[in-house]
Amino acid sequence: MRQGDGFLLVLVLVGIGLSIVDGMTGGGVAGWFQANLPGIAQSIGGKLALAARYLWPVLTLPLIMAVLGRFIALPSVWHGFQRSLIGLIETITGALGGAARWFALGLVVVTATIVVQRYVFGFASTKLQESVIYMHALLFLLASASTLLADGHVRVDIFYSKASERGKAWIDLLGVYLTLIPMSALILWASTGYMNSTWRILERSRESDGLPFVFLLKTAIPLFAVLMILQGIAMAARSGLKLAGQETPPRPKNLGEGEV
Repeated sequence: MRQGDGFLLVLVLVGIGLSIVDGMTGGGVAGWFQANLPGIAQSIGGKLALAARYLWPVLTLPLIMAVLGRFIALPSVWHGFQRSLIGLIETITGALGGAARWFALGLVVVTATIVVQRYVFGFASTKLQESVIYMHALLFLLASASTLLADGHVRVDIFYSKASERGKAWIDLLGVYLTLIPMSALILWASTGYMNSTWRILERSRESDGLPFVFLLKTAIPLFAVLMILQGIAMAARSGLKLAGQETPPRPKNLGEGEV
């Protein structure tokens, strides 16, 4: 079992369990979610927004440590904190990316099923067709941070490959603070109101027989931005440790081996 498989298995089992209970109670679970989920989401969202307001200064910690580490010997506790932070963030992004890779297999299977249904049996399922959109979007949105961790994003530069290890660390550090975090923060800010409105009505498909989870799909947009910011912090912390002459923690196992 690879990284993220256990997390995905738990989600599948929870979904199956809720579906069984919903069937046994005549739609009681769906009714409870419809009545209570918007309020719960609004309460959680408010607490997360408040926490983020006070935690923003933490984003600058790797940069401060990198600059100070050039001139003074920092206490080992600071380096230990950065290693712990890197480990926590990379475990989260690695698990989500590992789980998201299964959407690639799902895309192939479901697309083939849709083609057979339509052209062999003359039957079309709206839910199956919309599930292709869901899986395609979630594959890229949830796996982007893990791809950044594996250094799988395309680099368009003429300096990085020829730079020294310290030069690469500075490029990564400045790239995080000048491009990655500002752009991700802009996406997060622009999508917050968008997400609030879709949760308020628990938006579902415009088709009567479509999937009722549009609000969850749209939530993946700000989640993508948060994951990219978090992975950017871990990336900056790694660069800061390198610049301070400290050892960096090992990357998660099986990283980049995304075969299903």
